Amino acid sequence: MSDIKKICETKKSSNGKFRINFNQDYTSLSVANECGYKLFSILSANKVDEIFNSESNVDTKIAERLFGSSLVSVVITRESNKLKIVHFKKRTDICEFKYPKNILSVKMNRSRLVVCLKDSIYIHNIRDMKLLQSIKPLPDNVSGLITLSLNSHLAYPCSKECGNIQIYDAGNLQPRILIEAHSTNIAAMNFSSTGSLLATASIKGTVIRVFCVRNGQRVMEFRRGVKRYAQIVSLNFSICGNFVSVSSNTETIHVFKIDQKAKEAAEKRQDKSALNESGDEEERTDERSGIMKAFSKAVETLIPVSTMLYQDRAFAHVQLSEPGLRYTCVVAKLEKDLRLMVACEDGFLYIYNLDQNGGECKLLKCHDLRGDYDITELNGNETSCESLNPPEVDLKNNEKIMTSPAFETSFAQIMKGKPVVDKQLSNVPVDVFPNNNVQMFDETNFPPMCQA
Repeated sequence: MSDIKKICETKKSSNGKFRINFNQDYTSLSVANECGYKLFSILSANKVDEIFNSESNVDTKIAERLFGSSLVSVVITRESNKLKIVHFKKRTDICEFKYPKNILSVKMNRSRLVVCLKDSIYIHNIRDMKLLQSIKPLPDNVSGLITLSLNSHLAYPCSKECGNIQIYDAGNLQPRILIEAHSTNIAAMNFSSTGSLLATASIKGTVIRVFCVRNGQRVMEFRRGVKRYAQIVSLNFSICGNFVSVSSNTETIHVFKIDQKAKEAAEKRQDKSALNESGDEEERTDERSGIMKAFSKAVETLIPVSTMLYQDRAFAHVQLSEPGLRYTCVVAKLEKDLRLMVACEDGFLYIYNLDQNGGECKLLKCHDLRGDYDITELNGNETSCESLNPPEVDLKNNEKIMTSPAFETSFAQIMKGKPVVDKQLSNVPVDVFPNNNVQMFDETNFPPMCQA
């Protein structure tokens, strides 16, 4: 019996969808579903180790790990208004918070923990979980869309009618600038690791824009597609800040490259949104002389936003064999090499090579995170099952030919029991309760750091 048949016959596919989330520096990921949550450490393209299993059999909605520490924020489905802070190595609950409505998302960095509800945002000091600020009321944010940078820049949508984004300084607890990002509502956004850039996408999903956080200037604009709208589900910067990876409900994942010259040019420019922090831009404009007004308009006209700062095509891409699922994608360095990691809601992690010249990314490894098997590794591209050797097939003329290892069915589809389709031979089967005695941090793993 072939290896493919054995896998198909012994498969234990998961009925539910997994909620997979990378940590802040992409060195770890959490996998949550109706059976609890697991934490994995990403050591290399070949090695993804399970380091924790809650084994709670409790439907987990959110599991967010803080870097490489033992701190995890957890929200379970049956108590969606309660946030638990867990020390997973000691298997102890540090504290609990109850909120007036269901928790939609949680973001953390070294100094702040931010909780997003439908119409409000709560900011905590992560050292003692003291509530520092609540931002409310806000326009309905049913998807819980917020993003928090490592230097505590917080961004959230602030309009029902259009894609305006408020930049808030969660470190100093004061609003910064308003960015008019899109004409339609925001579907996805994320900061670069330094918090200097913000990438955004609207519900149309055709255009990805990158803004300078300091002054609200548009740095670059990427066109994901023209012919059809798409639902953007993942939008992330690489840790180095040079790449933006985007996934949607279509069959392609795009990786765009940031032009550093465009970034420097945007940082030197001034924009109306930067002058409009107090809402008195018109008064400030009236103070200019007529010559200065003309000069400003000329400069704005000459700024090559639509030419030099505009890039039509993606730097790299991945063609998915199973579109329509939710894919979370990030670009990170693994063993000094750039890799594109793609986590799918079906419980598989794909790791691709990202060539320095771009182009189509080659699949290096596929890891099964579902727990039904040991972590599985697959070499080759996503439609190439080199590790699963198909049987010899007798043709009519009795000549024995080894079938090609290229299949239309992806590895994840095979593991979930779908029949294998060979491209050449179609008949091959196939409130808060803090515990003062428990420290918030494991000092050896994650020493406290002062806020910058």
